Amino acid sequence: MTTFTAEQRGDLAEAMLPVAAHLAVLVHGDGGPEDVADALAGLDDAQRTALIVVLAGLVNPDQSMGEALGWLDRTEHGTLTVPQWDSATPIRDMASEDTSDDYVDMVAVRLYLKGCRVDLTDTEFLVVLEHAAAQGLSLLELDRRQKVTRGVNGNRVHRMRKAYQRSGREVPPVLVAGDKQAEFSDEQVVEIRERYAAGGVTDLELSLMYGRSRKTMSALLSGASYQQAGGPIRAPRGVKPKEASRTGFAGHTGPAPVLDVARAS
Repeated sequence: MTTFTAEQRGDLAEAMLPVAAHLAVLVHGDGGPEDVADALAGLDDAQRTALIVVLAGLVNPDQSMGEALGWLDRTEHGTLTVPQWDSATPIRDMASEDTSDDYVDMVAVRLYLKGCRVDLTDTEFLVVLEHAAAQGLSLLELDRRQKVTRGVNGNRVHRMRKAYQRSGREVPPVLVAGDKQAEFSDEQVVEIRERYAAGGVTDLELSLMYGRSRKTMSALLSGASYQQAGGPIRAPRGVKPKEASRTGFAGHTGPAPVLDVARAS
């Protein structure tokens, strides 16, 4: 999780306190599922994340689950109807230790692409590179948007590529060589062209699959690049209208006027 400075996080958390209090009141009996849905409907991703943090902050992790949730299922005599909640095990000891690196905060990714200087995990940075390639954004352009020293993003690409190589893992295409990625082989070009010709895939989707910019992929499909590689070339998307068509579209009828232009003998 990422995104803002400590001051910004604090402001956002403070703004979510009334929402957290409202949800607590609803859940404790003053509302139903529809009321909860209404309370959450107008929140964006960043606000929802802040709200979850605030709600978690209202819970004491050193109390037992019975102490935290026992109020939900007690008889008229005050005894718990859910035995497992009567455990004295603290909530802290029940917390999942899953620290998967697969989670991607798309809010952070979008902010980074816009030029905000946010902290990203390596997984999130790979997604940034994929989107940058699809939009035709270079690493230097990312540097410029974020107003950082030239080469900051390129250096991170280099470090990550080396880390993949040292660990023996396959290097993601977007890390192959930063802005100067390796050329496609003839076999890859044919594969990409045939995949496009088969239908159901766009230039953008192909650019994400292969870690290249949309402009690069369009040039490959149209034959503007890799002319000799083979594979089906995409037909031009537009044909220049003939003179008669242009004249008719302009509202003229009959043959186009002939200009009396002197010709050199």
